[in-house]
Amino acid sequence: MKNKTVIITGASSGIGKAIAKHFIEKGSNVVMNSSNEENLKKTYEEFNSPSNAVYFAGDISKRETGQKLADLALEKFNSVDVLINNAGAFSPKPFLDVQEDDLDLFWNVNLKGTFFTTQAAIPQMLKQGKGSIINIGTVLVDHAIDGFPATAPLTSKGAIHALTRQLAAEFGKDNIKVNTIAPGIIRSPLQGKIGVEDADSLAGLHLLNRIGEVNEIAEAAYYLASADFVTGETINIAGGHSVGHAI
Repeated sequence: MKNKTVIITGASSGIGKAIAKHFIEKGSNVVMNSSNEENLKKTYEEFNSPSNAVYFAGDISKRETGQKLADLALEKFNSVDVLINNAGAFSPKPFLDVQEDDLDLFWNVNLKGTFFTTQAAIPQMLKQGKGSIINIGTVLVDHAIDGFPATAPLTSKGAIHALTRQLAAEFGKDNIKVNTIAPGIIRSPLQGKIGVEDADSLAGLHLLNRIGEVNEIAEAAYYLASADFVTGETINIAGGHSVGHAI
């Protein structure tokens, strides 16, 4: 992946930040995106303003943001090799309390953001004759939990899982690989945002009896970015979350 160009959305914190750091350290050219310009700039500077990275703040639910990211990748690094659709919104709410604006938020950011940014990246991948797209879903699509009602965000994430398979089928002949990473409970700022004060208290949801770390998702993303014979797959990085239960 050295000198390959990687676009990463939601790169200012949590999983996206770890992914960006990993690729930058491995010598990839990275285009970082977040909707929060202040946080994005702070993260870039925290990385010591690397010459093999640039950043652009914008809302990925807007079609023009994805196009600007693809254009910036070409302008600065002359290629679009990998797209990692990490940006997303997630919060629990009981099904009967979900309002239309809740659905709009999750479908706009999670699904439309992934959809539009991918539409912007694929044309250049077609010209180059190869590419890799990695979507971030969730293990909860296949393993729902009573006591954690999240129908609104989960339906949008489920759509991303379906999108992955369809895109893999449509663009396999063009050597464009499309896969999903489905994280389990990961130690990140997201846990605090959704009201989980002690993320480690959820360790028992995983057969390995611990929660995941952001670097473990970054390592999986790096593998999929460079894997030439993996497409249409959903890779659970979840410590056995969907495999079984401990008693």
